[in-house]
Amino acid sequence: MSKYLLIAGLLFCNFANAQQVTIAVDLKKETGDMKPVWAWFGYDEPNYTYMKDGKKLLSEIAALSPVPVYVRAHSLLVTGDGVAALKWGSTNAYTEDANGNAVYNWTIIDSIFDTYIKRGMKPLAQIGFMPEAMSTNPSPYKHNWKPGDPYGNIITGWAYPPKDYTKWAELVYQWVKHSVDRYGKKEVESWWWELWNEPNGYWKGTQEEFFKLYDYTADAVKRALPAAKIGGINIAGTAGKNAQDWMHAFVKHCFYDTNYVTKKIGSPIDMILFHAKGSPKVVDDHVQMNMGRQLQDIYMGFKFAASYPQLKNLPIVIGESDPEGCAACGMKTNPSNGYRNGTMYSSYTAASFARKYLLADSFKVNFLGAVTWAFEFEDQPWFYGFRDLATNGVDKPVLNVFRMFGKMKGKRVAVTGNQMYDLKTMVDSSVRRNYNDVGGLAAKEKKSATIMVWNYHDDDVMKPALPVAVSIDGLTVKTVTLTQYRIDDKHSNSYEVWKKMGSPQNPTATQIAALEKAGQLQTIGKPEKLKVINGKLAVNISLPQQAVSLLKIDW
Repeated sequence: MSKYLLIAGLLFCNFANAQQVTIAVDLKKETGDMKPVWAWFGYDEPNYTYMKDGKKLLSEIAALSPVPVYVRAHSLLVTGDGVAALKWGSTNAYTEDANGNAVYNWTIIDSIFDTYIKRGMKPLAQIGFMPEAMSTNPSPYKHNWKPGDPYGNIITGWAYPPKDYTKWAELVYQWVKHSVDRYGKKEVESWWWELWNEPNGYWKGTQEEFFKLYDYTADAVKRALPAAKIGGINIAGTAGKNAQDWMHAFVKHCFYDTNYVTKKIGSPIDMILFHAKGSPKVVDDHVQMNMGRQLQDIYMGFKFAASYPQLKNLPIVIGESDPEGCAACGMKTNPSNGYRNGTMYSSYTAASFARKYLLADSFKVNFLGAVTWAFEFEDQPWFYGFRDLATNGVDKPVLNVFRMFGKMKGKRVAVTGNQMYDLKTMVDSSVRRNYNDVGGLAAKEKKSATIMVWNYHDDDVMKPALPVAVSIDGLTVKTVTLTQYRIDDKHSNSYEVWKKMGSPQNPTATQIAALEKAGQLQTIGKPEKLKVINGKLAVNISLPQQAVSLLKIDW
């Protein structure tokens, strides 16, 4: 026996003796639409939008999606010079002259929204925060927060109620009217508007003052554009009692209380928004994720919407949906964020989005989108460990999960697996058992099917690759073409390539070109023709821990 046959035999034996994992896909059993709920993104720093790497990343995000991507950004009405900083942004949309008269300046907001519209994207337009001239407590106004500082330092004059609600309403009216004048009525009617962000944390007024602000805001939006769509409440910590109290009080106000502007009962609400965050920590010198914490927020948010007949059919958007809460906190100052550069983030994203679909199915709610709160940070160190999709113009592995999602269309179909954690376990206790979550999400169209498969565990402790037997039932053709896309340590992974370069902070042009190439979605081998036997296709893959594969079958 040649040494090559011996090696091949040993590899086969090792593969065969490893724990056999199975994934079964039934193309005959449709479970719902493959809605592009992932095609929503957001970030704290709006001024990055029109900068070099911001434009590049937005172009890539727009290109990967078969539908218009919605984008949400903070601080669109904040006073300042438009210079970007961590956890800070400004547009100077509103100032006042010496006599206290309003001065509107849409230049920076136009630069932001123009960037979206030119790429076929649409704003989830956040109306906030308070301009300096309107704030009841304007000083200090601009913060100088940096990673490692107390997070509460970002709460300054922009977080306070207005001195004059009528002036605030006029600002909102003029903004929406300007948008219609610039982009056209039909275009702006396709946007979504929402007030503020996390009022149970970023609002320094009372609950009633916030509801008053909502009434003035919604009325102004609808006066400027009657068919405009506005929603709320983008609460933080959705599963907690404080958040639940806020949400129920908000809905009560919108349906049953006297409107502060119209003096009639109720206030318009066209969309429900809430936030969902996980909570990683360092355990025994490694990062341990907590996907269950994020899923609990989603569970309680969907349960809340389903409990009101008036809300059940309204579109629901998870306004921020992430593994934890601070995108600008790098892993140097926050070691628990060490998951962000590599495949832990990408595999977490695949496994968590699959459960978002299942939770929406279980509550029978109108789940429209989940905003991934990750973008890019201009002129920052390479792979600093921010929660971002790209670093210095180079895509991270997580962006390739969204490239995979962009290839999944049509109807979702049933997927089962002998190592796929059930939904209740995921929500109640996350992925903490002594085996990994090897699961799948599948969709079909008339001439194709796509199956996303991942190998995930909360603990960032690497184990050997697992052999996974994927069976696809319900095919009506004799042969198919299989293409396998992969994210792992060797594919679609700029971070691993960067480390092999010696982790340069000043990479050469040649190195940057190599990193850019490594950041794109890659395939394993070439497409191959496979036989279908009695309507079934068997595909065997070796799936490393934290890997994500997309099996695309065409016929």
